[in-house]
Amino acid sequence: MAQQERKSWFIAGGLLAVLVAGGAGWWWYAQPTPPVTVVSGNGRLEAQAIDVATKFSGRIAEVLVKEGDLVEAGQVLVRMDTTSLTAQLRQAQAQVEMAKKQRLSAEALIAQRRSEELLADRDLSRARTLYANANLPLKELDRAQTSMRTATASRAQAEAQRAQAEASIQAAIAETQRLKADVDESVLRSPLGGRILYRLAEPSEVLPAGGKVLTLLDLTDVYMTIFLSETVAGRIAIGADARIVLDAVPDYAIPAHVRFVAAEAQFTPKEVETRNEREKLMFRVKVQIDPQLLKAHEPQVKSGLPGVAYVRLDPQAEWPDHLLAKRAP
Repeated sequence: MAQQERKSWFIAGGLLAVLVAGGAGWWWYAQPTPPVTVVSGNGRLEAQAIDVATKFSGRIAEVLVKEGDLVEAGQVLVRMDTTSLTAQLRQAQAQVEMAKKQRLSAEALIAQRRSEELLADRDLSRARTLYANANLPLKELDRAQTSMRTATASRAQAEAQRAQAEASIQAAIAETQRLKADVDESVLRSPLGGRILYRLAEPSEVLPAGGKVLTLLDLTDVYMTIFLSETVAGRIAIGADARIVLDAVPDYAIPAHVRFVAAEAQFTPKEVETRNEREKLMFRVKVQIDPQLLKAHEPQVKSGLPGVAYVRLDPQAEWPDHLLAKRAP
């Protein structure tokens, strides 16, 4: 009898536990789900890479920087061998002088031909007068007319020679300017301030046209690419406030903003870690760090550092305490 009572109490206790758990579960699920205001994704810092390449095929004379060097916009990075171009430039300059002398010769010849034409015109006028008075045979008049036509043709030919000399001067000057530009472009300068990432060629190497010598990182264009699901990607506005927390400095939340949201979903690349399954389609989102902040901490800026990017969906929501913008000293 006592055993039966204990069994009854056990069953009653179990039913009571089920009822309590059910009630607690109902209360939990009945509560409104708080809206998601901040989403995150893992990634690595990336910087815009720019290749410094030669426009013409040729031999490298000097490479003036090393990997890791900070460079300024306009700084000379590489000098190509310009021996051949310099020789061509001197030849073009000599052709300019030669064409100018040809122009002087043509102008002198024009003056001579004009004098001859003037004399032939006077002779023709006298011949016509004499012929009209029957004091000159027709043959002499014909000879005077032929001389006049010959003098006119000679003057026109001399003027054509002068025009040809002028055209030769302009062509030689244009060739000189082109070669000067080629010589100038054989000195490779930094298009912007940044850091040398790779040194791809060394002095004395011969490169084809377009051959790469250096790879430069633009330290004012640093961003992190993350992948977010379609449930939140549609709520992200371009320019939305964001934070980046790097594994190397987890105590600092770097201010950033959303620069780009992909228009189409895609498979998440294997090298990018996400909390969702890799097989799911995700939207690519770029979170960019403020260029002014990067400029202030240029020596510390590095690409490839892993971390987490946080994006605020609601601009009115407050950032959690651990994501309040803190800047490294």
